[in-house]
Amino acid sequence: MAGLQYPENNDLRSLVRFASEDGLILLGQNRMVLMHVSALSELRKELITSVGKEQARRILTRMGYAAGASDAEVARKIRPDSSVFDAFSVGPQLHMLEGSVKVETVRVDVDMEKGHLDGEFVWHNSWEAEAHLHEFGHADESICWMLVGYASGYTTAFMGKFVLVKEVECAAHGDNQCRIIARPVEDWPDAEDYLPYFQEDSIVGRLLELREEIDQMRSSFVQRHRAQNLIGESTGFRNAYDLIQKAAATHVTVLLLGETGVGKERFARTLHESGSRRDGPFVAVNCAALPHDLIESELFGVEKGAFTGATTSRSGKFERADNGTLFLDEVGELPLPAQAKLLRVLQEGEIERLGDEKVRKVNVRLVAATNVDLQKAVREGRFRSDLFYRLNVYPVTIPPLRERISDLPLLVDAMIKRFCAVHEKKLLGITDKAMRSLKLHPWPGNIRELENTIERGVILAAQHDWIESQHLFFGQAGDDAGHECISRDGELEKTHATNPTQLAERLLASAGSLDEVEATLIRHAVEQADGNLSAAARALGITRPQLSYRLKKVNNG
Repeated sequence: MAGLQYPENNDLRSLVRFASEDGLILLGQNRMVLMHVSALSELRKELITSVGKEQARRILTRMGYAAGASDAEVARKIRPDSSVFDAFSVGPQLHMLEGSVKVETVRVDVDMEKGHLDGEFVWHNSWEAEAHLHEFGHADESICWMLVGYASGYTTAFMGKFVLVKEVECAAHGDNQCRIIARPVEDWPDAEDYLPYFQEDSIVGRLLELREEIDQMRSSFVQRHRAQNLIGESTGFRNAYDLIQKAAATHVTVLLLGETGVGKERFARTLHESGSRRDGPFVAVNCAALPHDLIESELFGVEKGAFTGATTSRSGKFERADNGTLFLDEVGELPLPAQAKLLRVLQEGEIERLGDEKVRKVNVRLVAATNVDLQKAVREGRFRSDLFYRLNVYPVTIPPLRERISDLPLLVDAMIKRFCAVHEKKLLGITDKAMRSLKLHPWPGNIRELENTIERGVILAAQHDWIESQHLFFGQAGDDAGHECISRDGELEKTHATNPTQLAERLLASAGSLDEVEATLIRHAVEQADGNLSAAARALGITRPQLSYRLKKVNNG
C-alpha cells in the first residue's frame, strides 16, 4: 500500500461539532478540548523538571495512548464498508485534523486476519518536537512521546493486539522530520526496552494508591456506613443523607418529602438498616395503591367475619412491622378514617384489628413519605392537622435529580454495572455526548426515570461498545442544532439539525417524487465529495457498488 493517498476527510470533519454557547467541542460522541500548544509545552516542561525525563515520558506516552485508543473507536464506525487502508487512515487523518502533526504515509502493509501490520510514516510539523526545541533545545534522543503513544494506542485498538510504535527520526534530535515505524510488539527484538513507557509505573502507581487510601480513610469518617443503594456526593444529597444518619440513632418518626421517583423508599431502607431496628422487619406500603375500603384492614388487620369476604383473621402491616420499621409511602392519600387510627397508633402504640375489640401493642418505627403539600391538604380539610404535626417532627427533603446533576456520573456508572449484570452485557461505558444529553434532560421522573433510561441504553448498545446518546432518548430532535463544524476551507460553519418530520416535509415540497428526492441527494453527495464515489457512498451510508448502481439509474433516467 506504499504511496497511497488518504481518502477525503469530509466524513471526519462532519464529526467535529463546536457548541460554543455550551462551551463544548465534540468529536462524534466524545468531548474534545482545544488547547494552546504553549500550555501543553509548559505541562511537558513541568513534568520533565519535577518527576524526571523517564517518568515524564511514561506519563505523556500513556496520555497519547489513551487518546489514540479513543480515536480508534471512531474508526470502527465511520468507514465500515471501506477498504482496510481507508479505514486505517482514520487515525492519521484525525491526528492531522486535531492539529497534532501532518502525517505522510511511506508504506503500510496490513492484514487484519493474520494480525500483521508493518507501517512507516513521516511526521511534519510535530507540535511536540517544536515544544521541546523551544524549552530545552536539541535532544539526544527522539522525544515525541505523546504522539508516539497516540500512534501506538490507535494501531493497537485498530488491530486488536498490541502494536509498538518507535520514533526512529525526530526533528528535535536534528533530523529534517520525524519518522515512525509501527509493528506488532512481538516483531521488535528490543521491545522490552520500550514496554515500560506504556505501563503504569510502580512508584507513581503506589503514590496514587496511597492517595486513594488516604481519601478513603478521610471519607470514611464523614460517611462511615454509606449505604450501597444510596449514591451521591452533591450538597443536597449529603444534607438529606446526614439527616437520615442522625435520625437512625433515635426512634423519631421521620417524614420524607420530595417528588415522585427521588428514591424515598431507598432512604427509608437506609434509615432502617442504620438504626437499632436493623434486625427487625422492614415493611413498605404504598397508600395510593390501596383501595380506600381496604386500607384499614391492610394497615391494622382484620378479624374473621368483620365484613363479607373476611373468612379468616389476619394481621396488618403494623403487626408485621413489630420491632421493625413501617414505611408508609404517599401517606397524603390516606382517607380521613385511616388517618384517625394512624394518629392513635403514633400516640398510644396500640392498634385494633377491623371487627375486633382487642387492643394490641406494637413497637414500630414509622417512616412516612409524600410528594404532596401536606400543609395545603390540611387547609383544604383533606388531611388531619394533628396527624400532620405528629408526622412532621423530623422532615427530610430529598432533592430532585435536576438539582443534583453533579451526581449523574456516579449514578450512571453504578446503574450501568447493575444492568450489565442483569442483561449479561459487557460495555465500555457511556460516551461524553450521551452524558451531556443526560445532564441536559429535565428528569421529571427523577431517579426512577434515569434507571429506565440507562437500562434501555444498556439493552440497545452493542456488546463491548459504548452507550451513545441515540440509545438513551427516542423521538427527540438532535442536539447538534446550532452547532458549528469545520468546512473544507478550515472555517467554522453552522449546522442545522432538523427533525425527521420537518425534513420529510421540506423534501416533498422542494423535490416532489421519491425518485427525484433520491436523485437530488445522490448528486449532492457526489458533488460534496468532489466526485470521489467512495467518500460519497460513506456519506450516504451505502456501499460504493450500491452508489454506482443508483448513480447509473439516475443518469439514465
